[in-house]
Amino acid sequence: MTPNRPEELTEYSLTELLTPPVQAEEAADYDDFWRGTFDAFGTGPVAWETARDLDSTETHAVSEIRFDSSAGEHAVAFLVVPHDAAAVQRGLVIGHGYGGRTAPDLEQVPADTAAIFPAAPGTAPNTGSRFPALPDEHVLAGIAHRDTYSHRFAAADVWRAATVLLDGAPAAAAALDFSGGSFGGGIGAMALPWDARFRRASLDVPSFGHHAIRLTRRCTGSGEAVRQHVQRHPEARSVLGYFDAAVAARRIGIPTHVAAAVLDPAVDPRGQFAVFHALSAPKRLTVRPNGHLDGPIAEVGERMTRRAAADFFALPADRLA
Repeated sequence: MTPNRPEELTEYSLTELLTPPVQAEEAADYDDFWRGTFDAFGTGPVAWETARDLDSTETHAVSEIRFDSSAGEHAVAFLVVPHDAAAVQRGLVIGHGYGGRTAPDLEQVPADTAAIFPAAPGTAPNTGSRFPALPDEHVLAGIAHRDTYSHRFAAADVWRAATVLLDGAPAAAAALDFSGGSFGGGIGAMALPWDARFRRASLDVPSFGHHAIRLTRRCTGSGEAVRQHVQRHPEARSVLGYFDAAVAARRIGIPTHVAAAVLDPAVDPRGQFAVFHALSAPKRLTVRPNGHLDGPIAEVGERMTRRAAADFFALPADRLA
């Protein structure tokens, strides 16, 4: 860091980032907590209904739905299902960043895929929730206790969204995948170890990786709100230990693709790479030039990452080892 280069715009060397850090510490009852959360929210049927039909595409019907959230409120999602049920070969649950979600990104859905785009509790516009929509507030909501933290319910709604998708398109169970970036990447990492229905995953610039590193660096966005909160309330640090994407990644048992950036003002690159290093199942890495930045170079990086994720999901199983 220099006077002319803010800490959050530090670019790390790839050599440094490819060196695994000391493993993140974890709570002794970490597994018990998450298994209990899955038992409470991730099993059984999930009630849902169509709120409105949206413009269809040549290949897919598109609808906005409501489903029963783990947070005890209605969650918003977008369901995208091929017109021809026989065409469904795979399913895709797609998380979102902390900008929220107002529509599905149909470019991420191949013709043979049924997909659901859930909005995490509190992040959908114009819906009632006990969680605030603003990222700096949402990331702190309920942080006083692991049972009430917003990220617990965001992860649980990944499981519930998968249940809704498989209810609407049962054939998607043959190959159910997860894709999520930033907030969605970190939340996805927390959700994936406990749900055996998922086949593969792609995590793009995943947030919440290795809090011991993350909390040492000033950044932009929600990460800075957490860093400042922990400085004022150090007791919150123990809660974050249950919501560390790098700790969760050690337990992910499916092939996973990670796209990690060497420069990112919002999500510490060292935390992103820590998620990749923690994976023990077959894994692939895409190195992005940057994350959470605008401009032509950022757009190229975004397109390359999406292509890499799509290729990863399409790989034959014998190419993953």
